[in-house]
Amino acid sequence: MPQGTGLGVGAAALLLLPLALLLPYLYLDRPEEEWPSSSIMETGTLQKFLEDFRMQNKAVFILGATGETGQVLLREILKRNLFSKITLIGRRKIEFEEEAYKNVHQEVVDFEKLDEYASSFQDYDVGFCCLGTTRSKAGADGFVRVDRDYVLKSAELAKAGGCKHFNLLSSKGADKSSSFLYLQVKGEVEAKIEELNFDRYTIFRPAVLLCDRKEFRPAEWLTRKFLGSLPTSWAKDHSVPVITVVRAMINNLVTPSDKKMELLDNQAIHNLGKAEDSTQP
Repeated sequence: MPQGTGLGVGAAALLLLPLALLLPYLYLDRPEEEWPSSSIMETGTLQKFLEDFRMQNKAVFILGATGETGQVLLREILKRNLFSKITLIGRRKIEFEEEAYKNVHQEVVDFEKLDEYASSFQDYDVGFCCLGTTRSKAGADGFVRVDRDYVLKSAELAKAGGCKHFNLLSSKGADKSSSFLYLQVKGEVEAKIEELNFDRYTIFRPAVLLCDRKEFRPAEWLTRKFLGSLPTSWAKDHSVPVITVVRAMINNLVTPSDKKMELLDNQAIHNLGKAEDSTQP
């Protein structure tokens, strides 16, 4: 093959990569996904919810606090002083330099032997699971082990330990019958955790997460650049900033609900995340 032809094929492959990554999401906007009530968007109401929640002195654990979403979630929870106890559960201890993190507890566990760490999941009112990896980083088997096996076992231990409200970071298009491994695993986990019968179970299904990762992922970088070149309305349908996801998580958390299962799609996350702008402490 002539050298010029090879370069052309390589360039075309790079241009098509973002489309390939977005393909699983493009046709999976399902009508059953729920949108938050418009009353939640009222600043005064949300501020009262935040204050009421803060007074309940609840305990929370976060799985996946080293990831982009987990890091931002921890920071925003601390900023709002929402919990009397905050625990990070992970495979290694995180070193913090900022004074704001001095009272954060950490439980180091071996995810391959989670049954031996049941006590690490005891006595929490709320749990957030932001745990996950990628097929390109861990391989197909490693991805399934982390995103399905670790997440499900953690949820089981949390339920046994008394957790009332379990929050799962999933993905747009999650479907246990999907032909895409990523979406299939996400859908399987959603369904299995629902069977655990938490008092309240919230699933967040964001599209492509927009963030500046410390870990460079070329495919995600290309996708973000591609989305940035598109009309805002289209890009918004298929992407969301991590900070918006986290704000939606917190706003939904503090909002009273009588639903046992809540499913927030990408549009709902955008709507609920916007309510944060004027409620900063």
